[in-house]
Amino acid sequence: MKVTLLTHTPDPERVVAAAANLCYSQKVDVDTLMSSLTPESIKKLLTMLQNSGHESPFEHASFTFAIEGVSRAFLAQITRHRVGASYSVRSQRYCSEADFETIMPPAVEANDEARIAYRSVMADIKNAYTKMQELGIKNEDARSVLPNSCETRMIVTMNTRELWHFFNERCCTHAQLEIRQVANEMLRQCKEAAPLLFQNAGPKCVKGYCPEGKRGCGKAPTMEELLRVRMMLKWDEAMTKTTEA
Repeated sequence: MKVTLLTHTPDPERVVAAAANLCYSQKVDVDTLMSSLTPESIKKLLTMLQNSGHESPFEHASFTFAIEGVSRAFLAQITRHRVGASYSVRSQRYCSEADFETIMPPAVEANDEARIAYRSVMADIKNAYTKMQELGIKNEDARSVLPNSCETRMIVTMNTRELWHFFNERCCTHAQLEIRQVANEMLRQCKEAAPLLFQNAGPKCVKGYCPEGKRGCGKAPTMEELLRVRMMLKWDEAMTKTTEA
């Protein structure tokens, strides 16, 4: 698996800050808005926007990644994130997969019997695909036998707001391992490129609690647990005041 941040909106934090300021400025032109922003004012504004839930200005900053050495199963998952995202993927219709590589899941690779069975099936699939090509079957039809683990590569562009959602869902331990590894690497590179935009990005539990409830991994408290603790603290506070009185 290889993830490369190819490019992003120039000076993305300033662009987002200017877009937010524009919402509240009556007669200030855009050039003045851009030039008047200081590092301190940008940090203050972006933090305020994130804390207040005013997220639309963040859609003006986009990030483009090259993702290689991943499976078609990964492709099926990442393309569910389609709002504010664009994808270009190596075509199995126009490209021959006669020598396709596969992305073997670590759980399969770690099991001797599973690994042998996996390799046997992949060899059969490769033979069937090649046979279809020899019979004059077009790639677009021959690909019907190819596996979910068939290796692919793509270029993905997402705006900041969609990336937040992507990281919320796919950095979580509930996400499948392959997409979780890609998401964590994308997040690492985003934080290097624009730390203020992604200061609160990550799995859902970065909010301080796990919204999955009983389905959570147990590493973060659920909302119910936080409310229970809060009620206990209020009770203790009330009892303390009563005793002092």
